[in-house]
Amino acid sequence: MPPPHENLTDSPAGDHRRNPRRRGEELERAIFAATLAELAEVGYSGLTMERVAVRARTGKATLYRRWPGRAELVVEAYTSHHLIDAEPPDTGDLRADVIATLQQLSAKLTTSHGDILRGLLAETARNPDLARVIRERVHTAGPGRIRGVLCRAVARGDIEPWVLTSRRASVAVDLIRDHFLLYGAPIPVDVITEIVDDVYLPLLVAPRTGD
Repeated sequence: MPPPHENLTDSPAGDHRRNPRRRGEELERAIFAATLAELAEVGYSGLTMERVAVRARTGKATLYRRWPGRAELVVEAYTSHHLIDAEPPDTGDLRADVIATLQQLSAKLTTSHGDILRGLLAETARNPDLARVIRERVHTAGPGRIRGVLCRAVARGDIEPWVLTSRRASVAVDLIRDHFLLYGAPIPVDVITEIVDDVYLPLLVAPRTGD
C-alpha cells in the first residue's frame, strides 16, 4: 500500500463523491484544513490546487469558484485559521493584555503554524503573486488578535482611537515576527517585555506626528 502522501497525487479528485456532500462553512473548513496540511507537508512550492482538492475530498472546480489561484487560497486559509486558539486576555490593563497576547502568539509559533509562516515569507522573495496577496490581505488587514486588546484600551481611554488604524498598532507583532524569523520560537519572556515596555507602549501613547 502506498504511503498516504502519494495518494494525494494518484487519487482522482472525483473520489469526493463517495462522501456526503458538504457546503458552506463545513466545506470551507475542510478546504482550509487540507491547505494547511499540504503547506506543512510539501510547502508552498509543492502545493497545488489538485492536491488540496483531493485532500479535502472535493473537486478542483469548487476551489477555483472560490479562489482564483493557490496564493489567494493559501493566504486565506492561513489568516482564517485562528493563529491563537485561546481567547484574548482581558485584565483591564493594556500592558498586561499585550504581554499575554504576545506570549500566546509566541507559543503558537512553536507549532506547525510557525513553520508555515516561515515558509510563506521565504517564498515571497520568489513568488510575486504570493507577495502581492500577503501584502493585500495580511499586512493591510491590521494587527489581528492584538486589535481586540487595543479596541478595549480605546474604550477605557488608555489610547487614542486613531492608533487603531496607524502603523503603530502592528509594531509589536511585527517585531515578534522578525525575532521569530531570526531566532525561532518560543520568544523569550524578557524579549517580549522589552518590546512592550521600550517600544510598543511608548508608541501607543505618544502624540500623533504633526499634532
